[in-house]
Amino acid sequence: MDEHERYFWDLTGYLIVRNVLTADELAAANEAVDHYTDRIRIGEDNGGARDSQFLRGTGRPTLSNLLQLEQPYCKPFRNMLGHPAVVLHLNVMCGKRFRLDHGPLMIGGIKGTGGLTLHGAGETHRPHVAYNHQNDAPYCGGVTVTWQLTDVNEGDGGFVCVPGSHKSKHPMPKGVRTCDDDLGVVVQPSMKAGDVLFFMDGAQTHGTHPWRSDKPRRSILFKYASQSSVRSGPAASLARPETWWNEKLVEGMTDTERAVMYGPYSNHHGEVPFLTVDEDGTVQIEK
Repeated sequence: MDEHERYFWDLTGYLIVRNVLTADELAAANEAVDHYTDRIRIGEDNGGARDSQFLRGTGRPTLSNLLQLEQPYCKPFRNMLGHPAVVLHLNVMCGKRFRLDHGPLMIGGIKGTGGLTLHGAGETHRPHVAYNHQNDAPYCGGVTVTWQLTDVNEGDGGFVCVPGSHKSKHPMPKGVRTCDDDLGVVVQPSMKAGDVLFFMDGAQTHGTHPWRSDKPRRSILFKYASQSSVRSGPAASLARPETWWNEKLVEGMTDTERAVMYGPYSNHHGEVPFLTVDEDGTVQIEK
C-alpha cells in the first residue's frame, strides 16, 4: 500500500483498488455464476430491512460455497483467494499471516432487492474485529474483500458505509442505522466490474442500500481475519474445554474453572461463559 492508500484507509475505513481483474478473469467469474443460477437462493422480502422503511424490498439473491464448485467453475474464486492485490493490501491491513475466516459468498441484486440495516462501528465493541493504529502500522481484525463482477454506478445501491465511523466515539443514531434519516453521512461508492473493495468489517458502519439499477448486482465477498482472530468456522465444535484441551485435564473442574478453559471462539452468541466477582469476593458465572 502506498502512502495515499494508507491515508485513505485509515481516514475512511474502506479502500477501492481499480481494474484488478482482467477481462478474461471477469468473464470466467461471471460464467461460473451463470452456470449455477439454479443454486442461487433468494432471501425473504425485507429480510435485512428490519424496521426501516427506506431499505425495504425483495429478498437478496446469494450463491455460496464458491470454492467448492466443480472445476473449472471454482477456479476464478480460488484465484481471488490469494490474489496479489489481496496479499499486498491485507499484509498491511490485517498483518502478515492473515486468514480466510468465512466465505466467499456471491451477493446479487435485481431492481427492487432490499437493503441491509447498517451495522458495525464497534457496537458493541468486539476486539477481534476492531481497528487500531500504532507505531505507524494499521491493524484491523476483520476485513471484507469484495470483488465486483458488474458495475455499481452512483445511485445504484449495494454497499454503503459511513466513512470514518471506525473512529467514532458515539452510538449510531437510529435514523442512520435504518437510512430513514442518515444525516447525509452514508456513502455509496461507485465501482466498475473488476474493481476490488476492502472495508473494515465490524469496525466500520456499513450495510447495503436497495438495488435500483436495471442491470444486476454481482459482488463476491471474502471475509478475512488476522491469524489470531476467530470469527467462525469450526470454533463452535472445537472450543469446548474437553475438546480444546482434553477430557482428562478438565475432569472434575468447577463451572468457573471450566469457563477459562474454552478455546478461541469470538462469535459465540453467548455459548461461552463469562466470569464476574461478587461483592463478597466470590467468582461466579455471569448471568
